[in-house]
Amino acid sequence: MKRILILCIYLLSSSFIFSQNSLEAKSILDEVSTKMNAYENMFIGFSQVLINEEAGILEGDEPPIRGEINLMGEKYNLKYLGNLFIYDANKLYIINHEEKEISISEGDLSADDGFIYPSKLFSFYKEGYNFEMGKLENINGRKIQFVSLNPIDSDSDIIKVQLGIDAKTKHIYKLIQTGSNGAKTSFTITTFKINQPISEDLFKFNKQKYLDQQYTID
Repeated sequence: MKRILILCIYLLSSSFIFSQNSLEAKSILDEVSTKMNAYENMFIGFSQVLINEEAGILEGDEPPIRGEINLMGEKYNLKYLGNLFIYDANKLYIINHEEKEISISEGDLSADDGFIYPSKLFSFYKEGYNFEMGKLENINGRKIQFVSLNPIDSDSDIIKVQLGIDAKTKHIYKLIQTGSNGAKTSFTITTFKINQPISEDLFKFNKQKYLDQQYTID
């Protein structure tokens, strides 16, 4: 009887600690999201590294992929993987400069393909994840608090996300996404600027400009 009582107390205390841990993690994520969404605009430069040991791709084998994004509310201008993505809060324009092709679709980039795009950094966690506090690490003199996000959907292409948050500024520093295929994609924010003097034209698609350059528009 005594052993059963001790086991019950242990399970209840473990459940309470996990619940508190989860609430603390969500509180930090909400604080980050609220703070960063309050900015008039943001410029983010980032680097991306892919590691897949099963496929023989190890850290340092490939140079990092670099990109940059300007955000203003729901709108963004993203330079990534050689393409330009313009989202005007209604339509998404993907401009492939190499092929001189442009595709236009309604709505934003979808997360259905199991990938967290840089434009989703501040909102992706709000649906479909459980949270728990991770390690507090010292990276290049900065205290980075990691939060682990675990997908609720057991069939998700993403099995784990680790979000590194600067403990002082409450800005996102790093995102590490682990896929069901064992691949790890790491985004590190290398440049971060807020409330820059930018033009609204940055988030508008100039159709005539690309027609003059003989781009194909789908």
